[in-house]
Amino acid sequence: MGLFSRSKSIGESGLLNGATDNHCHILYGVDDGVRSPDESLSILDWYEKQGLKELWFTPHVMDDVPNTTEGLKTRFNELCDIYKGGLKFHLAAEYMLDNVFEERLAARDFLFHGEDRVLVETSTVFPPVDLWDMLRRMMSAGYRPLLAHPERYRYMEWRDYERLREMGVQMQLNIPSIVGVYGETTKRKAIDLLKAGMYCMAGSDCHRFRALRFQSEARELKKDTVKMLEPLMKTV
Repeated sequence: MGLFSRSKSIGESGLLNGATDNHCHILYGVDDGVRSPDESLSILDWYEKQGLKELWFTPHVMDDVPNTTEGLKTRFNELCDIYKGGLKFHLAAEYMLDNVFEERLAARDFLFHGEDRVLVETSTVFPPVDLWDMLRRMMSAGYRPLLAHPERYRYMEWRDYERLREMGVQMQLNIPSIVGVYGETTKRKAIDLLKAGMYCMAGSDCHRFRALRFQSEARELKKDTVKMLEPLMKTV
């Protein structure tokens, strides 16, 4: 049998019980994710029922989503004020490697995903012209790049992932990738990267409650897949 089979849904698998979601867009009204406080609270309530313990908010920062550090902190504090549950929250951001990123790197203006770790992404279709130099400049400045959903980058081949690992760039899996939400090619890449131990953590990349419910109810995981994923669903 393959890595996947008719087994338990993400919710039923217990993967979220005691776990950390390391990547989501549940902080309302700041990007293309959740739009309202009510939807944020509904998702957080669902997470609690699945046994989740911690959550990283990682809103987009890019040319056309020009969030500021202070603005995100303000919205984060507003959500914390209205939330009455027991989840532990952390605030980071998902930075597109573009011109805005270069400005923030120069200003040393980041919300970190752990000590000195910066969550970054690129277009899924085309890399930045100077991708490798940008990553090196980050590391030279004392930051640890954490590359979001590398399995979704169509332009990357296996030698690119090996190069990233050799450089010391960490990689973060999207759970929807491993259950086929982004297609079979992305799923196969995610499986290969998971088996090779390329990932240091995983997250839902949740943008909407309906997407999270769909993934939890309609997509299934085999038991050995859950065992490989469990270490990635922690705060690192």
